[in-house]
This record gives sequence, C-alpha cells and structure tokens, in this order.
Amino acid sequence: MQINVDLAGRSYPIYIGSNLLNRSDIFDRHVCGPQVMIVTNEIVAPLYLNMMLPALTRFDVHTTVLPDGERYKDLRTLNSIFDALLKVPCDRQTTIIALGGGVIGDVAGFAAACYQRGVPLLQVPTTLLAQVDSSVGGKTAVNHALGKNMIGAFYQPVAVIADTDTLGSLPQRELRSGLAEVIKYGLIEDYEFLAWLEEHIGHLLQLDPDSLAHAIERSCRNKARVVAADERETGERALLNLGHTFGHAIETHTGYGSWLHGEAVAVGMVMAMDLSVRMGNIETSDLVRVIDLLKQAGLPVRPPAGMTPEMFLTHMAVDKKVEKGRVRLVLLNALGDAYLSDDYPTAQLNLSLAGFCH
Repeated sequence: MQINVDLAGRSYPIYIGSNLLNRSDIFDRHVCGPQVMIVTNEIVAPLYLNMMLPALTRFDVHTTVLPDGERYKDLRTLNSIFDALLKVPCDRQTTIIALGGGVIGDVAGFAAACYQRGVPLLQVPTTLLAQVDSSVGGKTAVNHALGKNMIGAFYQPVAVIADTDTLGSLPQRELRSGLAEVIKYGLIEDYEFLAWLEEHIGHLLQLDPDSLAHAIERSCRNKARVVAADERETGERALLNLGHTFGHAIETHTGYGSWLHGEAVAVGMVMAMDLSVRMGNIETSDLVRVIDLLKQAGLPVRPPAGMTPEMFLTHMAVDKKVEKGRVRLVLLNALGDAYLSDDYPTAQLNLSLAGFCH
C-alpha cells in the first residue's frame, strides 16, 4: 500500500505493509547516494537492524546506536549523531535512515536537517505512534528541560517505510500509546473513522493485521492531507495537536519518558474536550463516549496526581502555539470537527484545570 504526501518538489511516498524492511527495491529507489548512516537505538537494533541490512548491500553502510528513551531526545544525543557522521566522514550525499520509534525519528531527522545544511532522510518507523504520526510530515526536534520539542526544524523525508510486522514486538504499553494518536485523527476530522475505532479497538489491541493496516492507512491519509495543505503549521496543521498542549505540560512536568507521549496526549484530549463541554460546544455525552474509548484502549484519562493548575499554566506558556502571550488550544465543535482558538474564556480554562487537579 502506498500513500503520497503531496508537497510539490518535496513530495514523497509512505509505504505501508508487511515484509518491507528487506525490500531492496524500495531502498534503492530512495537512498540518494553511496553512503548510508542508520540511526537506531539499543532496543530496536537487535530486533531489526540485521533484517534491514540485506536491503542495503549496494551501499556503504554505517550505524550509530543510541540509548533508548525520551530522556535522550536532547542536544547531547544530537551531537553524538554528528560525531558519528563526521568520524566516517559522511558527505552531503549520505542518506540518514531513522530506524526506530518517535524519538529516533525526531532526533535523527533533526540531525539530517542540520548536517552539512541538510542530507537526505529516510524514515523507517517501528512503533505504531511513529507509523501513524511522527514519521510523517517533517517535524523534527529535540527537547529542552523547559519545554518539549522546542528546538527543531521542518524537514521532510524522501520516503517513509512503515513495516507493520515490527508492531509485533511492541510492548503493550507502547501499542496503547500509539492508539492515542490514531484516536486523535477521528476526533479532529474523521468521525466515520472514530466510529470504526469504537467497533475495532479490541482487534487493534490484539494486533489483528487487517485492522492495524486499516488504522495506519486511514491515519496516514488524514495526516498526509493536512500536511499537504499546511506544511509549516501556519493554520490547519495545528489541529493535529489536539491534546498536545496539555499533554506536553504533563511530559515536561513528570520528566521526559515517565509518561509516554501517547499517554499524555490521551489525557490532554480529555482536558481539551472538557473545556469544549464547558464552552457549550459539545455534549457531556460526547466526552463520556471518548473517555470510554480511551479506557478501552488502556490509556489514562486524568493527569498525574500532584499536578496543579499553576503547573499546567506554567508549562503551557512555553509552547510553540503561544501567540502574543496567549496559548492557542485545539478544541472541538463536535466529534470529528476540531478548531484552533485563543478565544476561550480564561475562567473556563481555570475551572477545567481545577477539575482535573485535585
């Protein structure tokens, strides 16, 4: 299955399917020079690195293996990738292959954007979250102690190769985390998909191949459409951040990696919907319905104990969606209909935060 992200001269395909890691014909098509630097981590490398190497026999392949975890998505780790590239040394025709989950895709992508002012990037996501979200669209970044993803660049890959077989090795917690981003697509613009998820969430948790393929394909089509319409997040693309402003506050407060990204986003979506209820946009029954779906997916629906409204507001103030001192939030007009706004009553936001922080 192939989906195209239409960005004129920067357009690229997303390949979705089984047994893609050893497809030399796909890699030959998208590796842009004689050298390859594979960036992966200590968990993924033993599972999939040797599986992928036979597809790259035509190239001079080098590998750098990073420690695993969100806490390593920082400038120090980024610099270690530059060290590896320079020690080879790698030239401007070197293709960086990001083999791993969202952390690897983000930090390797940012390295590709920066090294010699930009080298080709090939995304090979191995988690559900990365396959449906972070590998597509060109957002690359590292974290700062004061804010998540605050240092980065928009940098599109030459292709995304999403081998669904890699999901079989995912810990259940990682799979559930990825489902939060899948559910997000239904909430922001695809009500029909949301209803499908309510019927098939159990199949996804059981790794039913047909259900997974459909969920990944539908998610990627939704994201590809939004990215093509608004590559650099000047408008519509910001809707993809439903729940993320609240969620990033949780991740920053708890320390990167304590809560998985999808877990924090799940809570963030509930908080955004709660504010939408208070503003009269949606019904309480809509919120209850989505909370039930998230619970079925095994995701949290309340922030960690001990977080106060003041903590949320402090972390939310350090957010890329802050404009003229006002935090812009993604809210809902209805299930499947999201909008971006800074025109919400501050008093209602404070009441919403207080309701979750007790």
